[in-house]
Amino acid sequence: MKLSELAELTSTSLESGSPDAEIRAAAGLDLAGDGEVTFLANPKYTPQIRETAASAIFLNEGVAIDRSDIAVLRAKDAYVAYTRALRAFHPIEPASPGVHPSAVIDPSADVSDKAEIGANVVVGAKASIAAGVRLFPNVTIYHGVSIGEGSVLHSGVSVRENCEIGRNCIIHNNSTIGSDGFGYAKDEQRRWLKIPQVGRVVLEDDVEIGANTAIDCASVGESRIKRGAKIDNLVQIGHSCTVDEDALICAQTGLAGSSTIGKRVILAGQVGIAGHLTVGDDAVLTAKSATSHDVDPGKTISGIPGFDNKEWLRSTAAFRRLSDLQRKLRAIEKAVEELQN
Repeated sequence: MKLSELAELTSTSLESGSPDAEIRAAAGLDLAGDGEVTFLANPKYTPQIRETAASAIFLNEGVAIDRSDIAVLRAKDAYVAYTRALRAFHPIEPASPGVHPSAVIDPSADVSDKAEIGANVVVGAKASIAAGVRLFPNVTIYHGVSIGEGSVLHSGVSVRENCEIGRNCIIHNNSTIGSDGFGYAKDEQRRWLKIPQVGRVVLEDDVEIGANTAIDCASVGESRIKRGAKIDNLVQIGHSCTVDEDALICAQTGLAGSSTIGKRVILAGQVGIAGHLTVGDDAVLTAKSATSHDVDPGKTISGIPGFDNKEWLRSTAAFRRLSDLQRKLRAIEKAVEELQN
C-alpha cells in the first residue's frame, strides 16, 4: 500500500515522506522495520523513536521528532490511526459458506447458505443463522436462537435457548450466552428451591464477548448487552442486567443481578457491582473496586467500598504513613506522661 493511500485510509495527512513509498505492515516502535508504519501516543515511549527502524510514523498534532528519514503521518489521534492501519493490513476473514459433514442441524432451523458451519456444530430447532455468520467447530446453538449477519462464534461457545445475537458480534472461545440465572427460594424445610429461568439474553449489534465469559438469562424478560459494548474474558454478568452502548468491562469483573451499566462506562479488572444498582453514563470504576451503591454519571471511584477516586488516592497515601504516625503518637503520649509525672 502506498503511503498516500494509507494516509487517506487512516484520515491522516502526509506531512513528510514520499507519497509513493510502499508500506506493507504496521507494528510498535520497538518492532517496526523497513516498509512498516508505527505510532507514538504515549510520551514515555518518545526515546524509542531514536532506535526505531520504521519507515513511517503516526504522530499527534504538535508532536515533533528529530528524524528526517521517517515519513510523518499527522493524526488527531495517533493510536486510532494506527488501529485503522492494523485493520487495513489484517482484514477480518469473510465466511467460507458451507456446512461441515459432522455438523448436526435440526431440520426446522433456518441456516443461510452463505453461513459457515464448522465441524461438530449443533444447531437446534427453529434457530436462525444469517448470511456471513461463522460458527467454528464445537459451537452449540440451542433451539430458538437467532444470530445476525456477519457474527463470529469461536470454538466451544454455547448460546442457550431463545437468545438473540445481533449483527457483527464476536464471541470468543468457551463463553456461554444465556446460562441460567442464579436464582433460588428457600422452602419450608429451608432448602433451596430453584427458580425457573425462562428469560433470554439479547446481544445487540457490534458486541464483543471475551473467552470464558458467562451472561445469565433473566428469570423473566431479558438480559441485554447494547450496541458496541465490549466485554473481556472471565466476566460474569448476572440475570436481568443491562449493559448500555459502548461500555467496556474488563476481565474478572462481576455484575450481580439486575445491575444497570450506563453508556461508555469503564469497569476495570476485578470490579464488583452489587445487585439492583445503576452505574451512570461515562463513570469509571478502577481495578479491584466494588460498589454497593449507585454511581453518578461521570464519576471515577476506587476502593472497597468504592468512593471518589481523588479521595481514595489521598486515603491510600495516608494509609502508607500510618506506622510512622503511630510511632509519633506513642512518642507524644510518652512525653505528655513524663510531663504529668
